[in-house]
Amino acid sequence: MKNFTTVLKIAPAFLLASTMIHAQTDTLQEKKIEEVVLIGYGKQKKTDLTGSISSVSSKDFNGGASTADQLIVGKTPGVQITGNSGAPGAGSTIRVRGGSSFINNDPLIVIDGVPIDFNSLSGATNPLALINPNDIETFDILKDASSAAIYGNRASNGVILITTKKGTSGRFRVNFNTNFSVSTKMDNVDVLNADQFRNFVNTFGTPLQKTYLGTANTNWQDQIYQQAWGTDNNVSFSGGIKGLPYRVSMGYNEQNGIVRTNEFRRTSLGLNLSPKFFDNHLTVNGNFKGTFSENRFPDNGAIGASIYFDPTQPVYSGNSNYGGYYEWLDPANSATGLNVNGTRNPLGLLNSKRDISSVFRIIPSLQLDYKFHFLPDLRLNITGSYDYAKSDGSTATYNEYNLTATNPEAIRIGTSYRPYSQEIKSKLFESYLNYVKKIEVISTNVDIIGGYSYQDTRSITPAAPTYSNTRDTSFSTPGDTRRTLVSFYARGIFTIADRYVINGSIRRDGSSTFWNGSDKDQLWGNFPAVSVAWKINEESFLKNITVINSLKARAGWGKTGQQETGTFYPAFGSYSYSNSSTAQYQLGNNFYTLLRPDVYNPNLVWETTTTKNLGLDFGILNNRINGSVDYFDKKSENLIAKVPTWAGDLSNFNIKNVGIIANKGFEANLNIIPVQKENLTWEVNFNATKFDPKVTSLSQYVDSSYKIPAGTISGINNYIQAITVGQALNAFYVYQQIYDSNGKPLDGAYVDRNGDGKITEDDKYFYKSPTPDVILGFSTKVKFKNWDFSTSLRAVLGNYVYNNSASNSSIANIQNNNFLSNTNSSVLNTQFTTTQLFSDMFIEDASFLRMDNLTVGYNAGEFMGKGTNLKVNAMAQNVFVISKYKGVDPEVFGGIDNGFYQRPKVYSVGFNFQF
Repeated sequence: MKNFTTVLKIAPAFLLASTMIHAQTDTLQEKKIEEVVLIGYGKQKKTDLTGSISSVSSKDFNGGASTADQLIVGKTPGVQITGNSGAPGAGSTIRVRGGSSFINNDPLIVIDGVPIDFNSLSGATNPLALINPNDIETFDILKDASSAAIYGNRASNGVILITTKKGTSGRFRVNFNTNFSVSTKMDNVDVLNADQFRNFVNTFGTPLQKTYLGTANTNWQDQIYQQAWGTDNNVSFSGGIKGLPYRVSMGYNEQNGIVRTNEFRRTSLGLNLSPKFFDNHLTVNGNFKGTFSENRFPDNGAIGASIYFDPTQPVYSGNSNYGGYYEWLDPANSATGLNVNGTRNPLGLLNSKRDISSVFRIIPSLQLDYKFHFLPDLRLNITGSYDYAKSDGSTATYNEYNLTATNPEAIRIGTSYRPYSQEIKSKLFESYLNYVKKIEVISTNVDIIGGYSYQDTRSITPAAPTYSNTRDTSFSTPGDTRRTLVSFYARGIFTIADRYVINGSIRRDGSSTFWNGSDKDQLWGNFPAVSVAWKINEESFLKNITVINSLKARAGWGKTGQQETGTFYPAFGSYSYSNSSTAQYQLGNNFYTLLRPDVYNPNLVWETTTTKNLGLDFGILNNRINGSVDYFDKKSENLIAKVPTWAGDLSNFNIKNVGIIANKGFEANLNIIPVQKENLTWEVNFNATKFDPKVTSLSQYVDSSYKIPAGTISGINNYIQAITVGQALNAFYVYQQIYDSNGKPLDGAYVDRNGDGKITEDDKYFYKSPTPDVILGFSTKVKFKNWDFSTSLRAVLGNYVYNNSASNSSIANIQNNNFLSNTNSSVLNTQFTTTQLFSDMFIEDASFLRMDNLTVGYNAGEFMGKGTNLKVNAMAQNVFVISKYKGVDPEVFGGIDNGFYQRPKVYSVGFNFQF
């Protein structure tokens, strides 16, 4: 693996010097990709679709993407993709038509027919980061139940089908592209600078606090952020050898984070073989995907510390202790000498910690598709795959940050050292029969499928020791969990007279998640769906109107399921070891770890989502104007949540089916080609999405007025959101701020909403939510001779964010006896004496317009002879954001801004060679 990495590092220079290769577009292949859309266990002409399915091909991907999810941000209606962090390789939260669950709202991802298990893997930044985006050909997104129900109990949040690139018969081709990038931060959180802070302390501080002021002028946010460089190199070889189409790809991606000490490296290998045998009756599709990624994570507390550390203090103290960094000290603390309540030096936090991981993942799969010789209309498809992931990592804190670490072992391992590892193994077997026949006598095409699926996933986590400088060693509890899913499914598609399409499917799933030890029926769930389409343009009254190329009405209904519960065995009685440090039994001088029963719910059942969908597809003027409109109505029942349980149970909380969420909305997609000439083409896309998830009922397990707390903020057990009947999902639950005649907020003054003469929890009210009113997407592409230009923008309107940095601002922030702490500049206006975390004034309108991507490209042509070509691209990502939000970035998934790793601005130049 290391040798392979070295080859890829030097590949850019070698290929730049030796080969300049040609980018040749196979227009016929592109046309087929546009006309045919993947559906569950098959494909269908786009004109025959009855469900709501969006497709994005490689020619429309966002440029410069380092992870798969970034390729389609803003490209399709109904799909919201929000980056979880600006760290390289970090994941995104993907929502298809909004949330419909309390526990899990992530869509099912299927790669080349293999459903991917995305259970959390220690040390992995993002499961999709393990897939090389350069290997991806198309995304097909199944959004409504009529199209997704064929995947049954994992389809309530939508299904994303990813197809990777394959080899084609023909001459040998080499494709190499290299990309060099630099990333910078967006902005700083608006805190007091050194002079403002000195004035603030001198005005409001005590005499003792004033003595703590320093003379430095340190911008701590500038100290922890850096310009980050990266490179992404990919080479592929494809062609056909005596009827054996193949594609081999290799990639190496290396990026530094904009936060110091943050690094990401990914090495990938892909192989596809797709030969045919027995006069093309047997098609073999063999795939191998392998990645090896290495990560170094920064200390999570450094970003928050850079906001709150005293800007009048220097970076370095001149003292050899604590790495020479300035720290708040407490002589009474004999263990470390540090003030345990004081903010730590941000650079000290970054450089005192080494948090690294390596993740290895392979997904070999083999698909056999046999068209029976005696009945060519009947096919047998068999797929087998094995998904193996292994992570190893360690977290160490260096010993120079501990004055008492004097023994040699402590010096070697640091103040603390924790190695860890984890394995996830997933086996899949799929088999189905597919019968396709055109029955001329009734002018009907029949497409029938029936199949069986088995998938078994096992996660193994050994006990992880933690070594400390005092030679004390503690161990985490080991884990070995397993989940098995067995399924039977069938579908029939009937196309009558090329005008009317009827699609019906059913899947029966059995999951070990709901096994309670006795009731086998509880294991199984049934997920039916039906949909119809009417090609109105094929009717006689429209067929001769040439301006209308297509006009199709769609309607669908279906049920999908949800098997994620937050734990592996919530319905089955089990035992686990008691905590090794706080729950042991003493016999004499010895302490023993015991087994104790876990809380469980033998009555737990599936979450079930019923979806109705109405749609209209259209195309006019030779399809230069085309698009679709959809209306959907989702109702999710038996929602799973962790809620308070009865007195005397094994725990204060248990996992139960507690409620219903209703979610209605619409989507619209419009493609326009305003100009289409030989040397000039202009394409435009608009899309819009609106959804409104609300809790409509809670079950007998909780009172109808019960509020499930959500949205963790600063402090201990503080929540700023709640879930209850009649309110938007995760709406903010706050006090109503009172203002004076000049609009200045009054310190600690809130509206007594229940009129009892005092301010209590009962005076809180639901105010706004992170759910936007509407999401808009816009992208355009212009080609003029050898030049091309493309850009994509998104607007999210009506979403609100809780500004936790501003809510932490108060005079009390500096009222500490042994240290000073900075605060948000909003304190200059509010002058709150104490923090007012639950004031609605900190719920801010976070509507925004963002330019995600801007690309300019030039095709240099055959400058090194026939069959060679070079294309150069200049790209910018996260170009600008327009918003009234007072924080750094208004796009915060979940709606709580408490100092997250901001998204960088990325500028890059890329070269693509083919021969």
